[in-house]
Amino acid sequence: MIRHIVFFTVPDRANLEDVRSGLSILTAIPHARLLEIGTNVKTDQLGTEVDIVVYGEFDDEAALAAYKAHPNYQRSIDRVRPLREMRIAADYETTVAIREPF
Repeated sequence: MIRHIVFFTVPDRANLEDVRSGLSILTAIPHARLLEIGTNVKTDQLGTEVDIVVYGEFDDEAALAAYKAHPNYQRSIDRVRPLREMRIAADYETTVAIREPF
């Protein structure tokens, strides 16, 4: 399984909901096992720069590539890129599934 995590900063707080809405377009792409868009609650005293996080799980690299090739991916980029500043992405392979809460 591939985990895909992307961090965004939004310099103008007035645009935060527009960025979140633009990233939410990604949730309609069918290739992800799980895809979440979250606003950083900024409880970590050393890590408050990030405003929004995209977290996705994909069966394999082919599923991640299909996700990025989907037209909604480009639609999201077109809406979000002019409003965000930093974008940092990381993908990693894992065999550990996230446990459901009890």
